[in-house]
This record gives sequence, C-alpha cells and structure tokens, in this order.
Amino acid sequence: MVQLEFSRRYSMAHRLLHDADGKCLTPHGHNEVVTVTLRPKRDMDFGASNMAASFADLKRRWHAWIDEAVDHAFQVNAEDPLIDYFRAHEPERLSRLMVMRGDPTTEALAIAFLLKLSAFLAADGLPFEAVAVAIEETPTNRVSVTAEDWAASGAAWRPGDWASRADLSINDLELG
Repeated sequence: MVQLEFSRRYSMAHRLLHDADGKCLTPHGHNEVVTVTLRPKRDMDFGASNMAASFADLKRRWHAWIDEAVDHAFQVNAEDPLIDYFRAHEPERLSRLMVMRGDPTTEALAIAFLLKLSAFLAADGLPFEAVAVAIEETPTNRVSVTAEDWAASGAAWRPGDWASRADLSINDLELG
C-alpha cells in the first residue's frame, strides 16, 4: 500500500521538571523536524488522479498548526510554576505555552502530534489515517510513535484535551 510522508522543521523550547539532576531542568531549545506518515483509507485513483487526496490538502492545516502554534512555543509541564509567572506577568504569552500533563518530552510530543494530526484529518474529511509521527530532537536523537503501537498500549495518557481538538490550540489554559 502507498503511504505518504512529509516533514516540517520548527524551533521550540522546553524544560523537564522531573529531570532534577539533568540539563533539561533549565529551559532550553531545539530545532526539531517532525515527519508524519499517512495511509489512505480508500484505494488510490490510479489511471485518473493517481491519488486519494492532494499533498496541499493533506498539509494545509497541519503546516498551519506547526508554523503558527508549535514553532517557537515553550513546552511545559502543567505543574510548572512558570505558568503562574506568565499568568501574572505576561498573560499575552499564555497562548505560546504548549502545556502537557507531565513533562514535555519528545516522546510526549510525538503522541500529542499523532493525536492532533488525527483530529485534523478527521475534521477535514480527508480519506487518510495517521500511521506514524517521528520527531528528530537533535541530529542524533529521534522518537517515533505509530498509531498501532499507541492503540496497543491502551492509549490512556493524553497530553491535554487540546491534542484531540482540530483547532490550532496547544494548551487548555483559560486565556480570558
């Protein structure tokens, strides 16, 4: 079966509260690349369009979300006291916080991306399913998750309700 893949580069910052002895407790950033793999839910129209949907349609909302919401966002644990700092001193920046239940590791991010991509595909009525998401955190570190493995794990953990919504959100904070 034919599968489609596309990638997008973005910059981010995060800190990991549960890495008390490591470097990641200090806020820092990475330039990352996310690669998604999609599989058509119906047969390709070979001999006519030779596709189930155009790359432009498949990438439109995904790339908008990466470019407008994810790029240069600060990824934090929902328990991070920095959220209260932003509420008190820089409330206009709250929308730039990607808030996770637990530490915003690349593993958690891959799951969040898989859920968000699946929500976009369903909302847009595109005849594809998200098969896998891979994130290259550094040139030597890469995390990938497949929809099949995520489902087999019980898929109980969720990074936040925002990850399952087909909007450009990256947190569930009260912004108003």
